[in-house]
Amino acid sequence: MKKAKVVIGKDFKVGEVDKRIYGSFIEQWGRAVYGGIYEPGHPNANEKGFRQDVINLVKELQVPIVRYPGGNFLSGYKWEDGIGPKESRPRRLDLAWFTTETNQVGTNEFVDWAKYADTEVMMAVNLGTRGAEEARTLVEYCNHPGGTYWSDLRKSHGYKEPHKIKTWCLGNEMDGPWQICKKTAEEYGRVAHETAKVMKWVDPDIELVACGSSSSAMPTFAQWEATVLEHTYEHVDYLSLHTYYRNDENGTANFLARSMDMDNFIKSVVSICDYIKAKTRSKKDMYLSFDEWNVWYMTPSHTYERWSIAPSINENIYDLQDALVVGCMLITLLKHADRVKMACMAQLINTIAPIMTETGGVSWRNTIFYPYLHASIYGRGTVLNAVIDSPKYDSKDFCDVPYLESTVVFNEEKDELTLFAVNRDLEDSMLMEVDLRDFQGYKLVEHIVLEHEDMKATNTKENPLNVVPHNKGNTSIEDGTAQILLNKLSWNVIRLAK
Repeated sequence: MKKAKVVIGKDFKVGEVDKRIYGSFIEQWGRAVYGGIYEPGHPNANEKGFRQDVINLVKELQVPIVRYPGGNFLSGYKWEDGIGPKESRPRRLDLAWFTTETNQVGTNEFVDWAKYADTEVMMAVNLGTRGAEEARTLVEYCNHPGGTYWSDLRKSHGYKEPHKIKTWCLGNEMDGPWQICKKTAEEYGRVAHETAKVMKWVDPDIELVACGSSSSAMPTFAQWEATVLEHTYEHVDYLSLHTYYRNDENGTANFLARSMDMDNFIKSVVSICDYIKAKTRSKKDMYLSFDEWNVWYMTPSHTYERWSIAPSINENIYDLQDALVVGCMLITLLKHADRVKMACMAQLINTIAPIMTETGGVSWRNTIFYPYLHASIYGRGTVLNAVIDSPKYDSKDFCDVPYLESTVVFNEEKDELTLFAVNRDLEDSMLMEVDLRDFQGYKLVEHIVLEHEDMKATNTKENPLNVVPHNKGNTSIEDGTAQILLNKLSWNVIRLAK
């Protein structure tokens, strides 16, 4: 059996966890909205057509913020299509996903849904086919109290009080060739600068997210980040990062190491931000919004009918391996809690999502639901700078991959300590020894484990409880040391309290 050692101390901190690190994302894509959150006539639909069973699952996850409405969809979206009487709203061709958008759910409906789900809205503005004028009028429509054309229009639509949306994204993946009206870094930097300026003139209290590269694999990375920040540094509050991983080659050891790429990506972007801070003589730090991340197995577009309404697209049924990678990605985000202040698992319902639904039928939890759930509930507080000594392995794309991926969150207010740990080993259990001398008197509350004898096991409509966590993990504490047994290929949450 392999052994790993972890040393932690109360005074050695990475940073405070901003709860928005556990955000998510809903785009007008596939059945994320129609058949996902919104399905009038469903037995569980409320008075506004939103599925209550889905709302309950979102509330179970305690999702603090949800990015909307895109995504690639955003770069061709005319937000005015989604307000006013539903019977008057136009149907449009969506060139992002080659479907037909009915606009039955728009800005006001999504704000309504967010209130039902106890979450906040991260609104995004179209900087593909549109620009500063349309963005500032959307802010006015949403946030201005009244007495102007756009704010009074909102009132006429039944929303007397402003929505007070605080967080706004300036476009989406604007360097991507797949994007509607992609831009160069210079083009995007200029329009983002001017758009940010007028949006904050309308509402000085909002915070803004500028687009980083679509991924670290883009040929535009990292010059894109540097150029965009040279234009926008003093006008925005966050820079976005996006990344997805998949196991196309069925190489589990390499797949489980993918979070190391995410870690390097974050470190690189932090360095770029700090370089521009120095270059511009700025006094502020640029924070990061990792507002798209997940495991994603792409569905070819020919598998659904072109221009159909809400077809099933990329409805991944995730297995245990996928859940472990998601767990490793969550740990990675926490390890950078000093700079990553927002993050959005993409997406939330049906399309590459932790929550699945059957149109007209049931809903259930994908395997990736559980690490997301545990991190969101128990990962609140201060991330400690744990010193970890773990045996390592090499994979196809990575060297010195630690078998143990772990981080520690201390909730001082509740006197709780939570250790998150993934054992990447495909064959053996691991003994994780944790030095708790700085946490005398802390006792085990529970040791939660997500595992399965079949690493390709999934949850389905027919068998929704096939892969579920249990709290029978093996942990003992004696003389200031915790001995924690981590089974092979397992996600673990060890909760301690005084």
